[in-house]
Amino acid sequence: MLSTVAVVLNDRLAMFEFGVVCEVFGLDRTADGLPGFDFRVCGAEPGKPLRSTTPGISVTPDFGLDQLADADLVAIPASPIGRYDDRVLEAVRDAADAGATVLTVCSGAFLAGAAGLLDNRKCTTHWRYVDQLAAMFPEATVDPDVLFVDEGNLITSAGTAAGIDACLHLVRREIGTAAANGIARRMVVPPQRDGGQRQFIEQPVPECSSAGLSTTLAWLTENLAHPHTVDELAARSSMSTRTFARRFAAETGTTPVKWLTTQRVLFAKHLLETTDIALERIADESGFGSGALLRHHFQRQVGIAPTEYRRRFGGA
Repeated sequence: MLSTVAVVLNDRLAMFEFGVVCEVFGLDRTADGLPGFDFRVCGAEPGKPLRSTTPGISVTPDFGLDQLADADLVAIPASPIGRYDDRVLEAVRDAADAGATVLTVCSGAFLAGAAGLLDNRKCTTHWRYVDQLAAMFPEATVDPDVLFVDEGNLITSAGTAAGIDACLHLVRREIGTAAANGIARRMVVPPQRDGGQRQFIEQPVPECSSAGLSTTLAWLTENLAHPHTVDELAARSSMSTRTFARRFAAETGTTPVKWLTTQRVLFAKHLLETTDIALERIADESGFGSGALLRHHFQRQVGIAPTEYRRRFGGA
């Protein structure tokens, strides 16, 4: 269940990361047929303003830390590393022990670590802080190169917009695809960025320096069912194979083969969610060619089999 959401604030909170949690869980969208949440903004001293990292802005929590006790989700936005109220740490720890899922955005992972929640767990944070997180919490396994990590009752995310991805992932996991897509549509953000996507690349995809590469990427997404070779894609982009591979890695953060496989898995997920067509046909339409190959890559990237994914998220 995911119905009660408590956001716990510290002094000098980061407004964007706090706003992400508010946007996903705090707005009443029930008139659109979307789920409503019992949303609580909590602090050690309710009614007392807390400073933000944005000059001239403060936030006053209406609720005390006792409201974390029965929360389904405790969300921790970013705040300066190491400046934590012991009362907050105790409340977060007790909520986790009581069964709450804890979700952190950006440097919020450090608070979770100070509360003892990262030991022997996989986690992440903003790429600028991953080395510091690993040094401060050596019992944690820090992944420096992902958008978010789902450890069941602990979800940690990288900086800023990755928090949106983590929140929507949790909605999808707990409530379903339709709810996550509906919230994403209202927010005007993509509903489907996987946690394993690289969080820092040399140049974002929308700013491709090569018009030929941009055109090729768009063409590829429309022609996933067909086989492709790197030589063919390089020729389509009017580049040598070597130049194409180098520019592709610089602008997408991965190789052509891995990028294409990821797009095919994403398209297979879409078909599993929205249709009831057979797995072999999904394998053909997404470009894998066989159900066995689809199952192999799907399990590797998503973590569960296609049939289990359809059972959880299919709405056809």
